[in-house]
Amino acid sequence: MSSFISREVEHLVPGQPASDGAGVRLLRVLSGAGWQRRLDPFLMLDEFRSDQPGDYLAGFPEHPHRGFQTVTYMLAGRMRHRDSVGHEGVIGPGAVQWMNAGRGILHSEMPEQQHGLMHGFQLWINLPASRKLSAPAYRELEADQIPELRTASGSLIRVIAGQLDGVDGAIQEADTEPQYWDVRLPAGACEYLALPPGHHAAVYVYAGEAQLGEQARPTAARTLAVLSQTEGSHGVIVRATQAARLLVLAGRPLHQPIAQWGPFVMNTRAEIEQAIADMRAGTLA
Repeated sequence: MSSFISREVEHLVPGQPASDGAGVRLLRVLSGAGWQRRLDPFLMLDEFRSDQPGDYLAGFPEHPHRGFQTVTYMLAGRMRHRDSVGHEGVIGPGAVQWMNAGRGILHSEMPEQQHGLMHGFQLWINLPASRKLSAPAYRELEADQIPELRTASGSLIRVIAGQLDGVDGAIQEADTEPQYWDVRLPAGACEYLALPPGHHAAVYVYAGEAQLGEQARPTAARTLAVLSQTEGSHGVIVRATQAARLLVLAGRPLHQPIAQWGPFVMNTRAEIEQAIADMRAGTLA
């Protein structure tokens, strides 16, 4: 496709070991005010992957959120969700939980298993100011509800959100128009992945190694590649010299101030202080 104009790799960001919840060991892939502005509307991406029960069994006991959405995507293991508005469910391999915290919610995410591999991701997506105090909402999607696309190169692409090559993802969000795809490439595959113009975009390689862009920038496993805002680009070229698996993220930026204090993401410090006051008063959720 000689007419395809690809975005290039602007930055390579290695994931950083971290601990969250009640001591769950994970890899923090995207965080911090600088990357939140650069990859607006995405706020955070974590990968948790371990076959050692002590790394994950404590889970994420009840905690609050306000002002954004959380997306949990499981590859292995089972996670139970409970929240303050009556939702409860278990997601297993290939399933997705998409939660709108809105004006406030208390929820927990706890592993269901005692042994074996627990592997998945949690993505935080910002909400515009007009929806930060919207009603909380919860969607649970089983693995067979995620549309899949098989390419001529033998790649398998799971379209969790957005749209790719005429395939509509399981989730559509009007405010930020997120594209969230899980791409599995066999060795030797080359894919031309269309991305909406103007969207901020990144690729997270979580297994194998991929070459990105026309310049074929090598990107190792557990590394986030921030893609350029190339004018007139159609998307990104992805090549795999060995079998690779990666997440593609793209979203329409909100261009709004970001004020964050832990689990609260608002637009001003005053709104953060109100969230903390509501939490202390028991009126957040």
